[in-house]
Amino acid sequence: MDELRKLDYFSMEVANKAGEGAACLKALKDAGVNLLAFTGFPSGRKAQVDFIPEDAAQLKAVAKKNKWKLSARKTVFLVQGEDRLGAIYDVIGKLAEAKVSITALDAMSAGSGRYGAMFWVKPQDVAKASRILGVK
Repeated sequence: MDELRKLDYFSMEVANKAGEGAACLKALKDAGVNLLAFTGFPSGRKAQVDFIPEDAAQLKAVAKKNKWKLSARKTVFLVQGEDRLGAIYDVIGKLAEAKVSITALDAMSAGSGRYGAMFWVKPQDVAKASRILGVK
């Protein structure tokens, strides 16, 4: 059975140079902040990092201590489950049928027969997607 959650996430820009993402992750590790997911990618001359924390308040406290400029709270959907043929389609196919566009999606096999994915919809579609997928 898949577990599907609607979560808060926060992003920020960092220098696009070796070690910047690792430095952020070390600060979070040292503070005991558990991330459910993390992404990083180039954005112009900088890089954008996205944090999907288990506890948003802990992340915000580390950001304040380190003077990070986090974005406002945004929404991401996280799904985890038993890996199988068409696992991602079983989730996003419902959105496609309802004409809800996905703006980005990352998925992978997690090994041991498990998979995970995270995906984003436009802010104005979050409530509709939540209803369709049965998440609060």
